[in-house]
Amino acid sequence: MSPAADEPTDGFNATIHAPNRLRVCALLATAAEAEFAAVQRELGVSPSVLSKHVTVLMEAGYVEQRRAVRDTRQRVWLRLTEQGRTAYQAHLAALRAIVGP
Repeated sequence: MSPAADEPTDGFNATIHAPNRLRVCALLATAAEAEFAAVQRELGVSPSVLSKHVTVLMEAGYVEQRRAVRDTRQRVWLRLTEQGRTAYQAHLAALRAIVGP
């Protein structure tokens, strides 16, 4: 028996579910945007690991990056897109449905 199309678990998102990508989305969901280096520090990962996960999220349309010069250095800022926020919230709802009340 297959679940109905409107089952809460339909929002489960394998792209977001990877632990580091889930943590990136969770962090970005709390702010308008965050500097790449701050996200890296918070997650405790190398720049290359974070870059790999951000690239996957960007290819899915969930994250955007903005480059800007600050204190004479090039900085990268990340933010969740509206599509990303929607997908993240649906994924959280699916996880809650899976684990129950």
